[in-house]
Amino acid sequence: MMSRGIGDEFQKETKYLRTRLLGGYLNWANKPETYKKYPSAKKIPLSKDFPTQVLPLTEVLRKRRSTRSFLSKPLSLNTLSFLLWASTGVQRKEHGYDFRTAPSAGALYPIETYLIANNVRDLKKALYHYNIHAHTLEELKVGDFAEELAYAALGQKICVDAPVVLVWTAIFERSKWKYRQRAYRYVYLDAGHIAQNLALSATSIGLGTCQVGAFFDDEINQVLGVDGLEESVLYLSVAGYPR
Repeated sequence: MMSRGIGDEFQKETKYLRTRLLGGYLNWANKPETYKKYPSAKKIPLSKDFPTQVLPLTEVLRKRRSTRSFLSKPLSLNTLSFLLWASTGVQRKEHGYDFRTAPSAGALYPIETYLIANNVRDLKKALYHYNIHAHTLEELKVGDFAEELAYAALGQKICVDAPVVLVWTAIFERSKWKYRQRAYRYVYLDAGHIAQNLALSATSIGLGTCQVGAFFDDEINQVLGVDGLEESVLYLSVAGYPR
């Protein structure tokens, strides 16, 4: 019999049982902020003039695949804007709440989106944060971070070749505020929903993506400038024109 590890214990200890739920009293005064913002960062407005010629869903599902070879053709800023909105943007407002294109447990939205722009027209090579509420990019660090990111992603060259790399982190307390330790299950599910939205929306306009789960967490966190405890990387994806 194989010995039990931390993953086994996590699965066991975060189960819902009829004799035990992992939530509790909600202290609304301590509810974390829904949106992360970088007030002093340069803002790049994003368009909502999204593509109108897209493939039907059935064809998108047939065509979606992991793309690991990309043309040197740059993405347009409008295309990037569409991918960001489609993956996790605000879809509608109801009863004073913003609801997004991807589902989230309790509508708590713990996932943040960063991106490394390698080859996006009218956008500097830099690290950006996607301000979801304002639908803008926030410029965090100017420079070419492709090689550093690829090195942290176990040498995966697609992080250099693709025009853009999206990096998803979780601010865990947004979910833990309600779900306690069960929240860790939900943040990974949320990241998966967002990644699938990206993959399908990219395929619908002739782009390819490849999701990346193999990386050195602390090295990616260092690139992003997050602490790895309150907020940490969960998932990456590249996007661009397939070769």
